[in-house]
Amino acid sequence: MTTSVHQQPEVTDEFQALDKRFQTAPASEIVAWAHDRFGDGLALAASFQDVVLIDIATKVAPGLEVIFLDTQYHFAETLWFVEEVRRRYDLNLTVTQPAIDPDNRWQSNVAGCCAIRKIEPLNRALVGKRAWLTALRRVEAPTRANAPIVSHDAERDLVKLNPLAAWSDLDVAGYIADHDLPVHPLAERGYPSIGCWPCTRPVAEGEDPRAGRWSGSTKTECGLHGS
Repeated sequence: MTTSVHQQPEVTDEFQALDKRFQTAPASEIVAWAHDRFGDGLALAASFQDVVLIDIATKVAPGLEVIFLDTQYHFAETLWFVEEVRRRYDLNLTVTQPAIDPDNRWQSNVAGCCAIRKIEPLNRALVGKRAWLTALRRVEAPTRANAPIVSHDAERDLVKLNPLAAWSDLDVAGYIADHDLPVHPLAERGYPSIGCWPCTRPVAEGEDPRAGRWSGSTKTECGLHGS
């Protein structure tokens, strides 16, 4: 099917029906539907905090393009982990960097830093695509609590799919253990949510998992999934 997603009522109705259907569907079924529908027009944007969705998606759709945003401020451990995962899965990996050199923007304008180092590079990486997969989950933050599984990404005019939206932290941990997946080296060092090193700190016991992101500010999202 080559139907456009430009706010056509029938498409909106279809996505609402799919979102309802996929609430209890295995993530692999959701990825399979997306790959069948969009083919090479589908990409997976991965932060590499964990590789659950990469493991699921590459089993369903070998050769699926995986996008990694190299902000130029990642922890060395993250870059090492990306390379380890790339080798393990023989990923069709696209690494996208900002259009500017490293600067000190993060010290005074974190929103602007995210805009130029994450949002713009992702928008560029998704040019020509029709849909994208993310590992966003509802339990990660209050701002994500109502995240749909299938929706129209109006800003990019793409279909957005969150196959793991309904997964709990226990679901993720169980999948990692059951499938012997590699684990980010910072995960066991107090970093349950891993971003760029200037804006990420370890989380103390009992703190919210995302408390270490943009600590000391009111910022809770980088902007890739909205404000």
